[in-house]
Amino acid sequence: MMLLVCVVLTAKEYVPADYVWTTQSKNSSESMPCGGHDIGMNVWVENGDLMFYLSKSGLFDENNTLLKAGRIRLHIEGNPFGKDFSQRLCLDDGAIYIYGVGMEIRLWADVFTPKVFMKIKGAKKEKATLSYESWRYRDRLITKDECQQCSWKWLLPKETYTFADSIKPAEHTLDFYHKNRGETIFDYTVEYEHLSEIKSQLYNPIGGIRWGCEISCPDFTYVGTKDGKYVDTDYRAWDFSGNIRNSLVTITFEDAKEKLNAQTSERRSAQWWHEFWQRSWIQTDNAEAKKMVRNYELFRYMLGCNAYGQWPSKFNGSLFTFDPVFTDSTRPFSPDFRCWGGGTMTAQNQRLIYWPMLKSGDVDMMKSQFDTYLRMLPNAVARTKHYWGHEGASFTEQIENFGLPNPAEYGKHKAGDDYGTERNAWLEYLWDTSLEFCQMILLANKYSGMDVGPYEEMISQCLKFFDLHYQYLAKQRGLKALNADKKLTIFPGSGAETYKMAYNPSSTLSALQTVLRTWGKDTAMLNRIPEIPLHVIDGDTCIAPAIAWDRIQNEETPQLYPVFPWRIYGLGRPHLNIARNTYKKDPQAIAMHSSKGWKQDNIWAACLGLEAEAVELNTEKWSDGPFRFPVFFDRGFDWSPDVNKGGAAMIGLQEMLLQETPEGELMLFPCWPKQWNCTFRLHATNGRVVEAEIKDGKISKVVRY
Repeated sequence: MMLLVCVVLTAKEYVPADYVWTTQSKNSSESMPCGGHDIGMNVWVENGDLMFYLSKSGLFDENNTLLKAGRIRLHIEGNPFGKDFSQRLCLDDGAIYIYGVGMEIRLWADVFTPKVFMKIKGAKKEKATLSYESWRYRDRLITKDECQQCSWKWLLPKETYTFADSIKPAEHTLDFYHKNRGETIFDYTVEYEHLSEIKSQLYNPIGGIRWGCEISCPDFTYVGTKDGKYVDTDYRAWDFSGNIRNSLVTITFEDAKEKLNAQTSERRSAQWWHEFWQRSWIQTDNAEAKKMVRNYELFRYMLGCNAYGQWPSKFNGSLFTFDPVFTDSTRPFSPDFRCWGGGTMTAQNQRLIYWPMLKSGDVDMMKSQFDTYLRMLPNAVARTKHYWGHEGASFTEQIENFGLPNPAEYGKHKAGDDYGTERNAWLEYLWDTSLEFCQMILLANKYSGMDVGPYEEMISQCLKFFDLHYQYLAKQRGLKALNADKKLTIFPGSGAETYKMAYNPSSTLSALQTVLRTWGKDTAMLNRIPEIPLHVIDGDTCIAPAIAWDRIQNEETPQLYPVFPWRIYGLGRPHLNIARNTYKKDPQAIAMHSSKGWKQDNIWAACLGLEAEAVELNTEKWSDGPFRFPVFFDRGFDWSPDVNKGGAAMIGLQEMLLQETPEGELMLFPCWPKQWNCTFRLHATNGRVVEAEIKDGKISKVVRY
């Protein structure tokens, strides 16, 4: 171990470098992200026109598609962006600046209320046209090939539509809104999943909801509409014309709770972003590590754009999807399309976005994910009671924003089936992902002092489900609820989506053990959790996926979940060799090693101190994506930008730099090459902010405060 010299220094101000383009973009896939509060914009300049897609978390329609709010286009006569063009994302103030000859545009979203500002400054008056473009000017039939964008998936009925918005222009303003009809996919799901008897008890976030915004452009005057086509989608444009020099355009969503002028928003939002970068940072002068660190920073910015939304950032594109044909050439659909749904959450993917926020100091941004589970909790409890007659919350893996399984993934049941269990080869008996969010809540308290009180019932009900349900299933098979050792028998269980019909899967047992130990409120249940199963491979002890399983369905490695997220094995913990054996010798683990998408090998390698593997996998994970903005990652297993890939990459890089023992002892640069100079500020338990530097192979500075 290297000697650490601890000193307390005055915290320095950190200012991230701008990200700049000096040529225009070819299409929406070459866009740059911008946002704040719960708004995301894909911004680009194409053929002299400034364009951006406008997205906001929570814009769900009747089919539970996450719709965009539309597209904005600004055309200025004289083509000021033809020469001396630049498009600059200023991370320190969270805004995008567009420069041309005699022209500057600043675009940003307010951090504290859902409102967008576009400030235009010109050297002289120019004739300009501002357009609001909508492809939902008419009802749009959802084709069979488009069914993945909504919660229907392959159950899509004929004649299912994305319904038109209401769009009303006035002299200097345009109002639009979407109001869901009373009957939605929620109603179908309740009936399809045999829950009609308790429908009145169930939470429904999409029935009858309305959302929309007002576009205000006082220096422009409405002149009419025109129709057009962008990429594969027809649209109607509502045009406003003006001779402008200095002008302001504002977009205010209906749920904005305060009146706000541009000057106040610019000041306070820039201040928030500056303080955001003071929470944590990573710096390096090493050529091999620079791309990892730079892309980490750009990706963290994207997460910050949905800091305070009611709904969390989605794993399958977040707020920054673009015309889908650029992600998949076989998908010539509208900009509302993404695979794996809009209101559907695949929890195993979703969790990877939120784990890294603990060490980055962004616990306040985790609330939207925690509160989503809290809103869904009554439905998860009600379905458990209805199906099986006992308490507890059964949160499934592919879950709707109203807390029930996605109906297509739920599967087809016949009379006499257990209606509470999904008939799905990948998802059956997979209930333990909710425990990761329980653990995040408990750790958010340890990292930042966040109040756990509002979530106590959720944690209790998630744990109670496993205790009561597996005693219930044991009694269905015989007379005894517990085995001869007075332990639960987790069967049928599931090792992620991979080891199916599993008996005591290690991923579930390690989850239950860790959450119960962290929570510290149910020793009796903790005593009922079996030990993690082990087995021998080529003479070496390894973590077993389960005691037994029926088949392998997917390509996950849940036998390494006791390393991460559950941290029972790893550096500074007992039996490190067992976990390393598992990573290196388990044939299935070896076969599944990859840096693609949500794969976690980069995290496990770092947690196990396997430096060469960690460097290789994290470098691959942080390599530029195929699109112009480097952290618009390829679709992986899901959709572009692949946000769960970015989350897994964040975790892996953090683990290379900072880990803790179970006693809270800090391990600095535990899997970082000694020859790579680096400085970081990251967060640790007990409210610690850790600043450390490695230079020329020595840890020369440590700051803890």
